[in-house]
Order: sequence, then structure tokens, then C-alpha cells
Amino acid sequence: MKNSKNKATATAITLILLAAATLLALPAQAQIGANGGSPTNAPNGSIPLPAGVTADTIVKSDIYLSFRPNPVGIGQPILVNIWLDPGPSYVRHLNGYKVTFERPDGTTDVVTLNSYPADGTAWFEYVPDQLGTWKIKFEFPGGYFPAGNYTVPIGSGTDYDGYTESYNMSCYYQPDATDWQSLTVQSAMVASWPPSPLPTDYWTRPIQTENREWWTIAGNYPWYGPGGGPDWPAKTATTWNARQAFVPWVQAPSTAHIAWKRLDAISAGIVGGDSGYATLSGGGSAPSIIYGGYAYGSITKPFDGITQSVWTCTDIRTGQVKWERTSVSAPSFIEYASSATVSVPGATESGSVSVTLAAISGGRLIKYNPSTGAVSTNVSISPLTSGTYYMNGYALSIQDLGASKAPNRYRLINWTTFGSSSSVASRIVSNISYALDNLGQSQDFDDNVAFVIREIDAFAPGGLAPVGGFPFVNVDESLGTGIRLGYRLLGVSLKTGQLIYNKTYADEPYTAAELPYSQSDHVANNGKLAILMRKGYYNIHNALTGELLYKTETGDYPWDEPGFSAYTQASAYGLIYRLGYGGVYAYDWETGKEVWKYSAIAFSPYETPYTNENGTTVYSFNGANLVADGKIYVQNTEHTPTQPITRGWGLHCLNATTGELLWKIIGSMRPAAVADGYLAASDSYDGQLYVFGKGKSATTVSAPDTAVPKGTALVIKGTVLDLSPAQPNAPCVSSDSMTTQMQYLHKQQPIDGLWHNETITGVPVSLTAISSDGTYIDLGTVTSDGYHGTFSKTWTPPAEGDYNVIASFAGDGSYGSSSAATAVSVGPAPATAEPQPQIAVPDYTMAILGVGVAVIIAVAIVGIVLYRKK
Repeated sequence: MKNSKNKATATAITLILLAAATLLALPAQAQIGANGGSPTNAPNGSIPLPAGVTADTIVKSDIYLSFRPNPVGIGQPILVNIWLDPGPSYVRHLNGYKVTFERPDGTTDVVTLNSYPADGTAWFEYVPDQLGTWKIKFEFPGGYFPAGNYTVPIGSGTDYDGYTESYNMSCYYQPDATDWQSLTVQSAMVASWPPSPLPTDYWTRPIQTENREWWTIAGNYPWYGPGGGPDWPAKTATTWNARQAFVPWVQAPSTAHIAWKRLDAISAGIVGGDSGYATLSGGGSAPSIIYGGYAYGSITKPFDGITQSVWTCTDIRTGQVKWERTSVSAPSFIEYASSATVSVPGATESGSVSVTLAAISGGRLIKYNPSTGAVSTNVSISPLTSGTYYMNGYALSIQDLGASKAPNRYRLINWTTFGSSSSVASRIVSNISYALDNLGQSQDFDDNVAFVIREIDAFAPGGLAPVGGFPFVNVDESLGTGIRLGYRLLGVSLKTGQLIYNKTYADEPYTAAELPYSQSDHVANNGKLAILMRKGYYNIHNALTGELLYKTETGDYPWDEPGFSAYTQASAYGLIYRLGYGGVYAYDWETGKEVWKYSAIAFSPYETPYTNENGTTVYSFNGANLVADGKIYVQNTEHTPTQPITRGWGLHCLNATTGELLWKIIGSMRPAAVADGYLAASDSYDGQLYVFGKGKSATTVSAPDTAVPKGTALVIKGTVLDLSPAQPNAPCVSSDSMTTQMQYLHKQQPIDGLWHNETITGVPVSLTAISSDGTYIDLGTVTSDGYHGTFSKTWTPPAEGDYNVIASFAGDGSYGSSSAATAVSVGPAPATAEPQPQIAVPDYTMAILGVGVAVIIAVAIVGIVLYRKK
């Protein structure tokens, strides 16, 4: 998913560049402005020398032409710089610069433009469209400045706007022209700076300037806007708000690997003893901001001898605390303020971006330095009391002028947080009458509409139900049965403050009784508003007209078809995400069709009452959700958990476009913040803050310390260990075993899984030997032991000499890569023993046989003689 996203991003950028190149390749005969300089008829620009006029001062002009690259590939832009020496002064510029391009076929393009003030420079890009040798020439027709006053126009973009200089003498710059210069256009493309691929290994901040492409993953949390600006309201492409829970421009973890954790609440977990299995709920303190690789959040702890709220800056990768401070109001958003400097009007800005962490709280705007936590701004916003920070640098507030000012009692104030001014008046961008006393339950900042949803009740004053009235059918003692008749949808323009529609619909929203204040069962995006209905579908309305466009498909029976649903919705990637008691749903914004559904199958059918459409017991979703990097993180819980606490609830990471489960881990974990590839989640059942993401790994390797004879089999062995602070020196394990490993190490679960049927496996280790002559020998890949982190390989070196043996772990979604090396020395094979000389032993066999035969004959003769004597 991530790779596909990266490729898509790269493709989009390429198409934009190609489109730009196509535009630049068009013939440019007309005036191209002055790149921010003055138009030709501006009073501070040069004019042709009038007939019969002799200037008081004559200036010999020297003009210069430079372009790069040369040679250039066809279809690639060249940057053309032109300038005149001496410059005309800060308040004057030169008109009529002319650059001629002659193609190899003799046709020409002419570009005319004006100089910047002061230095007489100008620049533009041009795309050659023919192969061969081009000619380029710069001509200046001359320029006359009459005596008099010259003023920099207001709005030129510098602090010198309105600055005036007086000249008592007229001045004439003489014409000049450069020689023709040659440009070679070839078919081969000229390489630019090589692209920096997005990191897949463990990485840290700060990000080096050379890795420009990393900006797409270098975002922070939270991200607000764009939802307007100084010319607010203005239509923009993307909106973020808390209910949509979408975080762009960041990496998010695709692993259950815990990088570090922190115990924030001791009073959590099973009490035990007389209290039995009653469970205390005390969640970890999750960060509200992740900026620049650091997490910022408040923790209640002893500090300076007092138990108090402490604002903490913590390294998101390691959990190491950088600093701690007490604060009146911990920040809740990030402000990026551009600090630009322009040398001359219209020139390219040079400057930087300053970043502050800020909060709108208690009627004050407070800003902090992210590096130290020091307060940089603390000013009152009175008469405003609060504000909704809807985009970078801008907030909306409702001002109540009092009942005596009706019908114009309420004002919608759009104001900026930029700067340190203590004057609210200086911060106000717009101030308009407003039809409501609040910003509504949902807002679409793309289309500048705030939405108010009211339940229609036959017996409520004016037909609009007050807060309360649960269940959906009221019983009124005096009036009988009051039945909900539907809902009224009001749209208020954030541009004019006026009511733009007020429509009624005969349907029942899900949280009917809570509509005056609930913001969790409807979501606005893509020019539409989705309102969850009691029967388990969304009504989709046009944001600008209030028209009912269509209904989405209905959630599944039995838990998601009626009004049981989570108070959590989200919108991203063209989908509406609904968390239900039977599962998580994704609906297409355009069609209302169900794109996918995910059910969390319960570990035991007796642990929870909820089932899906197949009757399978499942865990309910009713908690927070967070969408980032093509993933959605969702939490199991229910509206009001009862004792004993449901076993098996967890945090689930799903593919946001397919609903595929990527990983899960048990615990009542609320996904709170995500950036830099790390997700912070607080667990209310054990009081821990868990941070998921990559950790560093360490690989070791060893071999016999002494030289071995050639032909000897030797054992190469080593380890691959996890260096993460959460489990230092634990074995690195495979992604398939990660949940089992983490639950064993951090959740007191069996090492072989709940049902004792799981085996933890290790990670692949590549082994390579390099001989002293540089020959590479692939020794193969072994898998480390998942329980101990060890690996081994028996190898017989093929020849005498010294070898460098390298063990490499490539890393994965859970660990960064690591490697190690060791030396092996192979000596001569053992000498073969020389054969000893053989001593010849005489063969007496025939002699012995001969003696034996003689003896037998002799005995026989004696026997015969004796017989005859008888």
C-alpha cells in the first residue's frame, strides 16, 4: 500500500512537471510581465527616449546573458538570466528586455519582459522543442528616466512599499545587445539531482536538505487545513477536522512492534483480593502533538515537589524525555509562520518558516517554543472567549453581543493567530453577522458551510427537540405519546454568516436526542454531509443546498442495522468510515455503496454479546479512530463498559482502502497521534502509553578465533536482537509473530499464544563471505531463532586464505537493518603421512607342508615295520 502510494505521488509530481514543461514550450511572443516587477506603463519604469530630448546623464549599458544547462535534453527547461550593469536604483526598473531564440530550422521565439528594480535583473524558463544548435541573443532597446519622483507601489511585497526617491536630473541608459550564444539541444536527457527515495529503513530527524522528496512523509500531528487563509473563505482541496481524523503527509506503522512505553497510571488493571476481578481504568497520557520527531503531552506527576500537570517533550522514537515544564495550558496545535524577505519588489522570496506550538484556552492565545517549551506569546483574545483553529494560522470565534442586539446578536469572527500582537482588532480578518450562536455540529471548510441538525418533535416548542428525550419515542404524561417526525437540516454560510437553507426530512437520525451537541455521527467532506440514521445508513446531503442526494447501504443485522452504532466516524481517500458494534464499514462517498467491512472475531464466543451478520461473535467498535498513510487504526470498546471487563479487546490496524487486517494487539488502546512512522496509543486497562513503530536492531556474528585447516567445516553463529527501549536485547521476530511476541512481553500472555498453538519465528539473516582476493561467496540465508535471537551456519571454506564473513539483516516494518562481520582464516590442510617401507617376510608355506608330509610318511613307515614284526 505504502509503495503504491509513493509511486502514485511520484507519478502525480511527474505529470505536473510535464504539464509545466508543455506550457513553457509554447511560443512566447507577448509580454511576460516582469516576474513581479512593474508593468511597462508604470511610472517608475523606463520609457523610450523622446524625440529631441537629451538626457542630463548618459549611462553606457552593459548587458549580460546566461542560461543553463548547456547542453540540454529536448523538452527540458533552461533557466535564462539576464541583467544590466549598472542597475537603475531601488525605485526604478528597466522596460523592454528582449530575448530571441533562433531554432535550428531558422524560426524564432521572442520573449519580452521587464527588469526587477534596483539591480536590473530578470529571469525566466524556456523549453526548447527542436534538436540541434540553437542561438540565443539578449537585446536592450535603451531606457529613459525623466527627472522627478519615483515611488515603489504599495503591495510590491517588501517593507519599502511607498518609498520615494527624487531625481533632479534625467537619465538615459544606452541600448546594448549581446552576441549570439549557442545552445545544444540533444535527445538524451540531462540528469538533475538524483531523486531521494523515501526511507524504508529506520530513520531519524532532522531530514537533510538533499532529501527534498521526503517532504511527503515529514508532516506532523495534528494537521489542520487548508481551510481558508488571509482571503478566507476560499475553496480549497482538502479539509481536516477532529471528526474526520485524517492525518496526511506522515508515515504510519504497519507493525505491532512496540518501540517504547511509559507507565502513567499505577491505578490500573485488576484490583484483586476482596475486589475480585474488578478492573481499574486509568489510561496513559497520550501526546496531543507530534512535531519534528518529538511528542508533546501533559502528564500528572510529582514535579518540583508538587503533584501537578507537567508538559513533556519526548523523543517519539525512543521515549527519551528532552525537557519537562509546567504550563497553564498545554498546546493543542502547530503554527507554521513564513518569515520571508524580498530584496526588491516581486523578486523571489528568501526566508524561512518559524514553528510554534500554541493553544487557545481560557480566553488567551498562548504560544510555546518547541525546542525549549518557553512561552513566546501569551495574550488575551477578549472579548472573544474561545476559538476553533480550522487551518494553519487562522481560527473562528462566535461573539455574543447580547440580547439587545438581536437579530444581529451573534458575530462570526475570523482571526489570525500569527504574530505576537496583544490587540485582537489587529488580528481580525473578517467580522460578519452570524445566524447562530455556534459553529454547528459539522463544518465543510471547502465550501464554507456550517451545518446544524435538529430533531423535529411534534410536541417540542417550535417543533425542534430540546436536549434529551431519549429514547426515540417519548412518553409525555400530559400530551400522550410524542413521536419523532424527522430532522431539520440548516446550512449557514461561513462566508456571509447567513442561513442558506432550512430543510426538513422525514427520517430519524441515529443520536436523535443528542443532535444539539453530538458531533460524532455526521461528517462533512467532498462537498457533502453524511448523517447517520437510526436504521443504520447515512443520508448524504449536498453541502451547498442541503438536498438529499442518496442513502448509503445499510449496516448488517443485527447490531448495525438498527441504531446501535459507535459515536465515531471518519473520512479519507473518498470513503466514509463507520465504526459499529458489528464491525467497521467503509462507504463510497460518490455512490453510497459499501466498499468493505471488517469484523473483529472474538477469541471466545462467551466473552461479548455482539455478533455479525453470520451469527459469529465479534468485538464492538466504539472508540477513537485515526487514518494515516493508507491505514486506519480502530479501537474495540463499547459505550459503557461493564465489569468484568471484556477480554480480548484490542487495537486494530486495517488497510484503509481494502479493510484488510494488517496487525492487532490486545488492550483498550485509543489511537491518539501518528507521525514519523510512529503511533501513540493509551491503554486504559494497564495505564500505559504505548508507541508503535520501528526500532533499531543489532546483529552479531562470530567464527572460530583460530585458523582452521583447509577442508575443515566451521560454525558461523550470531544473534539478531531488538534494541528498542520497550524490550532491549529481546530477539527480533518475524512480522507474523510480532503480535504474539509483544503480547507475551507486555501483556502477560503465553509465549505460544492464547490457545498454545503459535510458534514464534525469527528473521532472515543473509551470510556472505569475501575472500582475500575479493571473491564473493553467497553462504545463503538462515532464519534466527525466534525465542533467543540466535542463528548458525556450518560452512567449509573452499580454499586457503583469509575471509571476511558478513551477516546482514535487511530490516522490515518492525526493525531497522543491521549487519556485522567477522574474520575466518584458513590454513593448509594437514600433511599426509609418508608410507613406511615394507619388510619382505619369506614364505615358508611349502617348506612346512613338505616337512609335514615327510613326517607323515615316516610315521607310516614305522607303522608298517612294526606290523610286519608281529
